[in-house]
Amino acid sequence: MKDFFKYLTISEEDINWGLYLNVAGTAKILPETQYPPTEHPSGYFFKWESGRILNEYQLVYITEGAGVFENNYGKTTLKPGSLIIIRPDEWHRYRPISKTGWIENYIGFNGLIAKKIFTNSVLSSFLSVVQCGIKEEIIDLYLKIFDLVEKEIPGFQQITSGMIVELLGYIRSFEKQKGFSGNPVVKIIEEVRFLMRQNSENQINFENIAKQYNISYSCFRKMFKKYTGVSPGQYHLQLKLIRAKELLVSTNKNIKEISIELGFQTIHYFSLFFKKKTGLTPTEFRSLNNRSVL
Repeated sequence: MKDFFKYLTISEEDINWGLYLNVAGTAKILPETQYPPTEHPSGYFFKWESGRILNEYQLVYITEGAGVFENNYGKTTLKPGSLIIIRPDEWHRYRPISKTGWIENYIGFNGLIAKKIFTNSVLSSFLSVVQCGIKEEIIDLYLKIFDLVEKEIPGFQQITSGMIVELLGYIRSFEKQKGFSGNPVVKIIEEVRFLMRQNSENQINFENIAKQYNISYSCFRKMFKKYTGVSPGQYHLQLKLIRAKELLVSTNKNIKEISIELGFQTIHYFSLFFKKKTGLTPTEFRSLNNRSVL
């Protein structure tokens, strides 16, 4: 793709939406050339000696070449597949190695949704560079954003906001996967997850399962939670909840029958569990989602 960048006007509707794009662009920086290019507005241009501070989030994806990124937490070498995460009010600087140059793809964005994502996830940590490699899905998202920005069709801000969230989701996923590359426990977790889905109505003794795989329960539980975000017990309960919703909507079974089928000790416990998770009793959920069943 040819060099391209665009700075965008932001409407009140864009701000109220919760996530909006300020800038997007791609550039091939040739060896032995000035960096950054001088055509950028003063709010984005910086000198290496002083660095800069932005009032927005930026994601900068390097697809060719090499360089360095530096902020108050340290210095990181950049290579093809490096994705830089820049946060508002954070001093930083980055540049390609003069003899190689690089290709950079960048988006700058802001909004309450962006702030919430960065505040309540692994992205809130000191993580500044993700070495995710050259990923087709990431490149595709950048290209789609560039295309929408170039055309500025009505509603493009709302469409691109979804793509930015998807991009952040990939970053989160890559970070979660790092500790599991080549780890045999991944196969165990996947097999146990399949077992749970096949037996969502039954009780499962996870300590016995861990023994079958010759792994301690504490280690299994810790790795399962790190991999999925929840403990094995909670994962199984979520599957029961999904199945309960299906039965309430698609069958004429009464609440007691569903409770027994899903392995709950009493209808009272099942109703308390269901309301805690959904905010509705099973009866209320069925009424709101009522449709004819066979």
